[in-house]
Amino acid sequence: QLQLTMSEKSELTRSLEMVQNQLQEKESEIKREISEYKDRLLQAEKEHQDALTEANRKSEVEIEACHEKISSLEHFIRSQKLEIEHLKSNKEQLNNSLKEANQALGELLKTKVR
Repeated sequence: QLQLTMSEKSELTRSLEMVQNQLQEKESEIKREISEYKDRLLQAEKEHQDALTEANRKSEVEIEACHEKISSLEHFIRSQKLEIEHLKSNKEQLNNSLKEANQALGELLKTKVR
């Protein structure tokens, strides 16, 4: 009976060692997979951050270009308004000169008719 019990104990001990070895292997495999997933996650986060940084940089460049275009258009509009005011002033002066010339012509015609 003792020998049978000792034999069973030995068998159970071997089985326990096998199970412990399998658990250690499985634990090592799981730790390795976790490490791989962490590395992949870090890489994905880095790529995402790089893409975000690049998108922000491009947006800033586009915004700056838009600001410059707006500024240029505002300057153009101001110069066009000044040109319009200048042309209005010239038109008024020409109209006044035309009136004076017509009056003078009228006076000359009256004088000539007499």
